[in-house]
Amino acid sequence: MSTLNIAGGLLVLCLPLSAMAIDPGPSSVQQQETEGWLTLQSSNQVASPIPQTATAMERELAMQRWLKKFTYDIPDLFEQGKEGHLQSSD
Repeated sequence: MSTLNIAGGLLVLCLPLSAMAIDPGPSSVQQQETEGWLTLQSSNQVASPIPQTATAMERELAMQRWLKKFTYDIPDLFEQGKEGHLQSSD
């Protein structure tokens, strides 16, 4: 193989290294707060000892609400200028 092919192959192999994660460093207060919440959630350290359950009636109502969304027709085109206006289905 020629040196050009070898150099090109090495370059292609090194491309994934350029997509590495950003090193931790100074960030805004909001970013630090968000990272703190995400770490807290993923660590499961402060999870409630009381399991949250739903009654049979609550599960049934949630299922009916979920199934009802499939009864609405999706229009082929949306009319311009009609955004934000609701029509009564009575």
